[in-house]
Amino acid sequence: MLWCRDKMRRRSQGLAFNDKKRIISQGLVREIMLWIATTIITAALAVFVVHYFGLKVSVIGQSMEPLLSNGQNVLIDSMTYKLAGIHKGDVIAFYPGGNTSAHPYIKRVAGVSGDVIQIVDGELLVNGVPDGESSEYDKMEDAGIAENALTLENNEYFVLGDNRNNSEDSRSAGIGAVTESMIIGKAWLSLPSGDSGMSFIGN
Repeated sequence: MLWCRDKMRRRSQGLAFNDKKRIISQGLVREIMLWIATTIITAALAVFVVHYFGLKVSVIGQSMEPLLSNGQNVLIDSMTYKLAGIHKGDVIAFYPGGNTSAHPYIKRVAGVSGDVIQIVDGELLVNGVPDGESSEYDKMEDAGIAENALTLENNEYFVLGDNRNNSEDSRSAGIGAVTESMIIGKAWLSLPSGDSGMSFIGN
């Protein structure tokens, strides 16, 4: 009798173990399938957005490090950004000097229409006040044309590279203020490159 009860207990334990194993396996399969579906949908969405709403621009140089590295590809929103407009802190792509044959530049907006821009002792002043984000960047060794105060006209933007001592930007007389007509769009997604993963670009 005891032998029968012991045998039945072992059998029930074995069945419970198999049921648990089956549940774990089903859960793992569901997680894998969800990951595959998410990856496919994300890739398809990126292709759709680039094809219909923007384009891909490759970064040249180290001017936007550490945010963007040399050779990294960035997706540019060339349509919907017009609805929200360009704001201070946005990362934009534009044709330097309006030359559409040139490779696009990618820089961060440091000043917008109506702002008075000046660089004093390596620090950016906006409307005579030190920029609140200047502490995040190195002091600028070259003020360029911003050594004297510049007033941005309507639809003009002053742009800087995040790596400010290794950047050709609005401080250069060859670039100057970026006008609305030069802007291609707003950078919104950086694609994987080397040690850098895919990430959204905020301000």
